[in-house]
This record gives sequence, structure tokens and C-alpha cells, in this order.
Amino acid sequence: MTELDIKAQLLSRCADYVAQRLATVRAAMAAAQASANTEGKSSAGDKYETGRAMMQLERDLHAKQLAEALKLQKELAQITAAHLHQTAQPGSVVITEHQRFFLGIGAGKLTLGPDEYFAVSLASPIGAKLHGLRVGGALVFNNRRSQIIGLF
Repeated sequence: MTELDIKAQLLSRCADYVAQRLATVRAAMAAAQASANTEGKSSAGDKYETGRAMMQLERDLHAKQLAEALKLQKELAQITAAHLHQTAQPGSVVITEHQRFFLGIGAGKLTLGPDEYFAVSLASPIGAKLHGLRVGGALVFNNRRSQIIGLF
């Protein structure tokens, strides 16, 4: 598998992650709306008002989660896997002595064959430390020194 193939697969896995998050949030929003639609006013007025307030809080939470997932989708759309990089930037794969990273969005651990990659955002602490480094560059993260041995 070529370096560009690896990047394309990692980007695809990140897109799958975002699509799954969007589907989960949209399903939760639909369930909350269905629940709100079936809620009728009971004779216990305070109970009804408390239930409606709780449903509103739930809808607000889901709306926030949807906005976050849409933001991830937008960030991901700006990343291309079609170029090899000399410095660590969005779309780069960075290989250190200890781990492999895909700079893009925070999607966690991704496995391709026998290799594990960590999809991280540049806004994350490790992403910020990696950003702009080149092969041979070093960083210290969690009191552990790592040198970049590969970048594409």
C-alpha cells in the first residue's frame, strides 16, 4: 500500500466516523422530538412543566452535538489525502518512534492492517506539538520525548 493509499484510507475512516456521529445525533434528535410530540398535559401541572423543560434541555444538548459533528465534517472536507507533505499539517501522517498520527480531526484510534494510527486534531495538545515539524524533529509530550522518523 502506498503512502497516498494510507492517507486516503485514513481520511475515509475519519469520514465514516463523522457520518456515524451525525447519524447517531440525528436519530437521538428524532427520538426526542417523537417523545415530545407524545407528551400530553397531565393533571399534575408541575410534572408536565418539568418534563417539558427536561425535553428542551435534551433537544439543546442534541443540537449542540449536531453542530459539533457538522463542524468536524466541514474541517474534514478541507483536508486532502492527495499530497505528500514535508511538514506536519492537516492531512499529514506523522510517524514517531512510538506512535503513528493522522493530522485532521480527533477521531481516535484507527487500524489499517497491522498498524494503528491516532487521528488527532491540530487543536489537540499532541496535534499542536506536531504541527509544522519535519522528519528528524522532536517533541516532548507527557514527559516522553519522541522523534519524527516518517512524514507523508
